[in-house]
Amino acid sequence: MASDTMTRLARSFALQLTCCLLATLLAGGLWAASYVGEDAGRGVESLRFWAIAVTLLLPLLVYRLYRCHRQHVRKVLFLLDAIENNDYAVHFLEEETRSDAQLVNRALNRVASILNRVKSETVQQEKYYELILDCVSTGIVVLSDNGTVYQKNDEALRLLGLNVFTHICQLRQIDEHLYEVLQGCRPGEKLQAGYCNERGTVALSVRVSGIHIHEEPLRILALNDINHELDEKEIDSWVRLTRVLTHEIMNAVTPLTSLSDTLLELTAGRKQTTGEQPGNDVEEELRNGLQTISNTGKGLLAFVDSYRKFTRIPTPAPSLFYVKEFAERMVELARHQPCGHPIDYRVEVVPDDLILYADENLIAQVVINLLKNAQQAIGQQERTSDNPGHVRLRAYCDEQEAVWIEISNDGPLIPPEIADHIFIPFFSTKEGGSGIGLSISRQIMRLSNGSLALKPGKETCFVLKFE
Repeated sequence: MASDTMTRLARSFALQLTCCLLATLLAGGLWAASYVGEDAGRGVESLRFWAIAVTLLLPLLVYRLYRCHRQHVRKVLFLLDAIENNDYAVHFLEEETRSDAQLVNRALNRVASILNRVKSETVQQEKYYELILDCVSTGIVVLSDNGTVYQKNDEALRLLGLNVFTHICQLRQIDEHLYEVLQGCRPGEKLQAGYCNERGTVALSVRVSGIHIHEEPLRILALNDINHELDEKEIDSWVRLTRVLTHEIMNAVTPLTSLSDTLLELTAGRKQTTGEQPGNDVEEELRNGLQTISNTGKGLLAFVDSYRKFTRIPTPAPSLFYVKEFAERMVELARHQPCGHPIDYRVEVVPDDLILYADENLIAQVVINLLKNAQQAIGQQERTSDNPGHVRLRAYCDEQEAVWIEISNDGPLIPPEIADHIFIPFFSTKEGGSGIGLSISRQIMRLSNGSLALKPGKETCFVLKFE
C-alpha cells in the first residue's frame, strides 16, 4: 500500500512537471516560429498570440507546482511538530479536490496512525515492566546524579517506608545515615544500610548498577531486607554452638557425677560394714568434697539440660485459628499468674474475625513468655490499685495481609545498650534468669515464617509479624 501511494504521488508530480516542461518548450517554439515568419514576411499574428498565451500560462503552471510542494511540506512539518509535542490526534482531510492532496493526506494520516500505535504499544510495555517490577521481592530505585528518582517499585517504597518517593532528599526525614549511604553510592558497590522505624530496625543490602540513557548517567539500586537472613544466621550459629557445648559438658560432667556418687556409696558402705564413727577429719573432708562434686555436677547437668530446649524446638504444625479467642485465652492465663502487682490487661483485635495460620501451641509459648516478661517489668515499679500497670495485646492485619501482634507494657524501658542483646541466647539481666526465653521465642517465630522484634517507642513493645 505504501509503495502504491508513493507511485501515485510520483506520477502526479511527474505529470505536473512534464506539463511545465512542455509549456516551456511550446512557448519557446511558438516564439521562434513567430520570429522566423516575421523575417520571411509572413503573417505571424496567430503565432504570436499563442506564444503570448502559452508564456502567460507557464507561470501559472509553475506557481501551481510550487504551491502544491509548499502545502505538502507544511503538512509534513505540522505532523512533525505534533509528534514532537506527543500529539497523535492530528488528522488531515482526505476529501480534497486534488488527487495529489488526497494521496499526501492519506499518507500522513497513516504515518500518524503508525506512530500512535507504536506509542500505545510502548506505554503498554512500560506498564507491563512496571507490573513485573512490582511483583519482585527486591526493591528497585533508579536515581540520577542530582538525586531525582526516575523509577521505583512498590517493594522499594515498602522497604523505605514511603508512600511517594521523587527525590533522594526525602530519605533525610527517615534516617540521615541512610540518605548519605544511598546518595553517595556508586555503580559496582555492595553496601549495607539500616534505619529504625515504628516497627523496629530495618537492615538493607544495597547493590548498585550503572546505565546511560540519552547520555545521562543513572544508578539502579537493588534493595533487599536482610533482617530475616541475619536472624537466621545468628540463630543457626547459636544453635550449633549450644549443641556442641551441651554435648561436651554432658560428656564431661556425667562421668564425674557418676564417679562421685559411686565413691560416696562405697564410703557409706564401708562405714556401715566396719561400724566406724566419723572422727577421721581426712575421711570426713573427702566425703564432703565428693558430696559437693556430686551436687554441683547434678546441678550443672540440670542447667545444661534446660538449654537443650533451645535446640529441640519441634517442627511447627500450622492450622487456622481465630486470633481474638487466642489472645483472650492468653491474657486470662496471664491474669492467674501471681505477680504481686495490680495489672490492667487490654485486648484489641481488628477485625474481630482475624484468622492466623500458624502452630497455635508454639505461638502460645511465645505470647505467654512475652506476657510474663511484661509482668516482671511492671513489677520493678511500685503499683497500687489506683495506679495499676498496663499490658496491651493488639492484633491487626496490614495492607499486605500480614498479621501483626503487638504486646506492650508501661514498665521501665529497656536501655538501648541492653536492647541490642536481648535476643542473644543466655543473655539476661534478671537475677536467676536463663536468658533463653526471648531466643526460643524468636526461633519459634522464624520457624513459623515470621519475625519477633522490639519496637522502639515510649513503651516496651514486642512485635510478632506473620507473613
